[in-house]
Amino acid sequence: MPKHDTPLMDELEKGPWPSFVSDLKRQAEKNPQCWDIVGQMELSFKDRMTHWKHGGIVGVFGYGGGIVGRYSDVPDKFPGVAHFHTVRLNQPSSKFYRTDLLRKLCDLWERRGSGMTNFHGSTGDLVLLGTRTEELEPLFYELTHDLEWDLGGSGSNLRTPACCIGKARCEWACYDTQATCYGMTMKYQDEIHRPAFPYKFKFKFSGCANDCVAALARSDLSAIGTWRDNIRIDQAEVKNYLSGASKANGGGIPAKGGKFDIQKEVIDLCPTGCMWMEGDTLKIDDAECTRCMHCLNVMPKALRPGLDQGASIMMGAKAPILDGAQLGTLVVPFIKMDPENEFEELVDVIEKCWDYWMEHGKNRERLGETIQRVGLPTFLRVMEIEPIPQHVKEPRSNPYVFWREEEVEGGWQRDVKEFRKKHAQ
Repeated sequence: MPKHDTPLMDELEKGPWPSFVSDLKRQAEKNPQCWDIVGQMELSFKDRMTHWKHGGIVGVFGYGGGIVGRYSDVPDKFPGVAHFHTVRLNQPSSKFYRTDLLRKLCDLWERRGSGMTNFHGSTGDLVLLGTRTEELEPLFYELTHDLEWDLGGSGSNLRTPACCIGKARCEWACYDTQATCYGMTMKYQDEIHRPAFPYKFKFKFSGCANDCVAALARSDLSAIGTWRDNIRIDQAEVKNYLSGASKANGGGIPAKGGKFDIQKEVIDLCPTGCMWMEGDTLKIDDAECTRCMHCLNVMPKALRPGLDQGASIMMGAKAPILDGAQLGTLVVPFIKMDPENEFEELVDVIEKCWDYWMEHGKNRERLGETIQRVGLPTFLRVMEIEPIPQHVKEPRSNPYVFWREEEVEGGWQRDVKEFRKKHAQ
């Protein structure tokens, strides 16, 4: 395949930063198909519109998800990308890879596709970019039989679960995110591979409120690690921070003015104002603490999460497709994440939510949009959760209160026929 004149794309190779255009050109020396990718992108820049054709479903036998169909709408100009399907692979928990498997995967992909990969897609998958329809079944067979690697999710199904690095390396993790992610991936294989939902559904698992996989913003159901007892305080280490013997922020962020000021850098920044000093002793009103992690991040030697650890379940985050972007809403304040009981509490939450959403969700409506439409009070009743102040986003802005019969002492009965006599049209 010939090289193309690409002055606009060439501009993206200038400057100090790595360029995907340079990567494409380097890969094109091995696989000439990649010249047509560069050429079609140049045309898209000139025309100010994409030249990937909408529509076209492809897949592999037995799976409804995992392959994203791509076809060029100018195949005569760029035959190398007439078919350019994307293959999503289910990444290992926390993205720990064996290098021998990565080498085998790259060899397979250069043989069956363009050789280009994306580490990682926004769902979390390892993405293989660009192959032809006739290569999909051979690729799938070799991938699953030789490498023992599975496809990820695409379409109106459970997308590939993802998690932070968790207890493998992180001192803040309040539950085993890797075990949880693997457990849910194995339990819900059918939901990953065979689309049956109103629209996509994403799990993400973060071990603490630092939320290193952005679960709060990007997943329909996120489990954010937390604790429900008191923050552990080492008062001797608090004194070390005050004296400068220990560096704030692990030494990564210099203290303002050169000297650590606990009042300005910790206490004044607490969102609920639940901390204060009595002399050189740090005090915390844990009942007011929201577990935001700021104080722990600044003084990691002095402060630790409590010992009664688990996760808060947030629901409804999504990108702006139908009704704008939104963050997850707190639904379940605290559950234990127990691998010995196969995450029984988490599974109960997931399936209760799915049962309602699959029956009441509209086509292409994410869970967050369903919650918005029916209202959080209705959804909490479905989830059998008693409302608490943390569920309230903002005070009520209308004067109407609606009561259900079981909420009124003694209930009420109304004869509809008598009512209509009094209010005849």
